[in-house]
Amino acid sequence: MLIDKEYQNRQYHQSEFKNVAKESIGWLENLANEYRCKIEKKEWKSKYNNYVIYDYEPFCADGFEINLTISSRQIEYLNFVRFLYETKIHRIGYLKNCLSL
Repeated sequence: MLIDKEYQNRQYHQSEFKNVAKESIGWLENLANEYRCKIEKKEWKSKYNNYVIYDYEPFCADGFEINLTISSRQIEYLNFVRFLYETKIHRIGYLKNCLSL
């Protein structure tokens, strides 16, 4: 799930990527750096307790969802990163469906 936030007064845009798969974290971070985006926040939020939020990977990451906030001064770079992420997630879901047939 993606949440977009725009801050016109500071001249930058943000997108929040919620519930990112652990296997996709490194790929998404490299993609953001490649397209001149900055990772503002990376957090592990408990699925069971709303008040438990870590800014580092916990020892046992089961039961946590990973959220990333990425910002860029140019909205085009951020839109392209979002497009590539959505395409990858869609393709992974498609391949999982093909395997289950």
